[in-house]
Amino acid sequence: MEETKSLYVTYDIQDFIATITINNPPLNVLTDTLLNELEVAVDKILLEPSCRALVIRAMGEKAFVAGANINQFPSLDAVSGKQLVEKGKKIFDQLAHAHFPVICAINGLALGGGLELALACDIRIAEEKAKLGLPETGLGILPGYGGTQRLARLIGQGKAKELIFTGAAISSEEAYNVGLVEKVVPNGESYSVALSIAKEIASKGPKAISLAKAVIDQGLEASLAEGQELESNAFAELCCTEDMQEGVRAFKEKRKPNFQGK
Repeated sequence: MEETKSLYVTYDIQDFIATITINNPPLNVLTDTLLNELEVAVDKILLEPSCRALVIRAMGEKAFVAGANINQFPSLDAVSGKQLVEKGKKIFDQLAHAHFPVICAINGLALGGGLELALACDIRIAEEKAKLGLPETGLGILPGYGGTQRLARLIGQGKAKELIFTGAAISSEEAYNVGLVEKVVPNGESYSVALSIAKEIASKGPKAISLAKAVIDQGLEASLAEGQELESNAFAELCCTEDMQEGVRAFKEKRKPNFQGK
C-alpha cells in the first residue's frame, strides 16, 4: 500500500506494519472532516491482507488528540448528539476489533475523544509530557466515544469513576501506575518505541497474534470457563496451520521463522 494523503490524516504500510498519522496541530482536534478521513484510513488498512500491526500517531508538539470539536456542541439535540457519538464509536470499534494489534503513540495531550481513541487501541505508549483525561463532565456531558466503558474495563470502576466524575487530567506516570498506558518514554520517542513493538509483533505468527487478541478480548466478556474454552479452540485451530509447523522448524533449526499467515 502506498502512502495516501488527505487534509488531516495519512496512512501507509511498510514491512507488514501500517501507520496512521493525524496531522491537525496544535491540538489535532477530531473535527468531522478529520473523523471522515480517519474512517477511510481505517477501512483501507483493515482490507490490507499484509498488515500485521498498526501504529497510530499524531503530529505536533502539544497534543496527541485534545478531543472533539467543541464548537459543534451548542447546536446538538438528542438526535444529532447520538448520531455524533455513534459515528466516532463506529470508527473506534473498528480499531478495537481489528484482527491485528493497534498501538497508540501518545506524544502530548490525550483528552476526551483523544483518550477514547487511545483506549480503543491494544497498547498505549505515552511520552513523559503527556496528560490524559476525560473532561467531558465539565461541559455538562459525558464521554461518548466508548470512554465510560473502555476506561472502567481497563483500570477498574473506582478509578474510572474518579477520572470521569472529576474530569481530571493525569500525568503519564500516574497513567502508567493505574494501568492506563503500558510504557512511559522520553519526549519525542513514543512513535519509535511503538514502531519497535509493532516490528516485534510482526515477526510472530500473524494467525497466532490475531487469535490471541480475539481470545483475550472475548474472554473478558465471558466467564473463566468460557474464556478457557475459547483459548482451547484457538490453540486447536493453530495446530493445523503451516505457521505452527514453520515456527517449530525454525526453533529446532535455531533460525528466525518465516511466517506466511497460513
